[in-house]
Amino acid sequence: MPILPIVTYNDEVLREVAKPVTEDSPEVQKLIDDMLETMYNADGLGLAAPQIGKSVQIFVMDPDPVLPEDMEDKPGALVCINPEILEKSGDKIPMDEGCLSIPEVTDKVSRPETITITYLDRTFNEHTETYDGWISRIIQHEYDHLQGVLFVDYLSLFRRRMHRKDLAEIQSGEREAKYPILPKI
Repeated sequence: MPILPIVTYNDEVLREVAKPVTEDSPEVQKLIDDMLETMYNADGLGLAAPQIGKSVQIFVMDPDPVLPEDMEDKPGALVCINPEILEKSGDKIPMDEGCLSIPEVTDKVSRPETITITYLDRTFNEHTETYDGWISRIIQHEYDHLQGVLFVDYLSLFRRRMHRKDLAEIQSGEREAKYPILPKI
């Protein structure tokens, strides 16, 4: 399973609404395996297909590293195909967020505490689940990627201006990451 380069924030594929996956195939299964390997190599909590240049509705995640050590029944790796957030509820909680496509940039983003989502797993079985806390946040972040939205889109103009130098470095290819990236120069 190859580790794939992650496209950076200025790549057009990150601004597209991803296309639904219509059927299971060896190519889809290989893509999922490659995405998981790429996510773990980058020490990420999640990765959406557009982040590796594929405009399809798949994201992978593994929230275990940020969940309490004594938590029983940690979910481990989760694969979501053609996800749809059905409901968002609870208070909007501000937390620092980052993104593998925007290396070394973090800022506070407010997101609803709880979501209900329907999705297909990697064996194309349908699930409808309600999540809160870290799992909810990661899902919302990755789901946004499938809608062409980045976490910096939630920031005020003032906060975005604070990151202008960082974004310019990423766009010019000057920014390095601890994992393979593919800036659009």
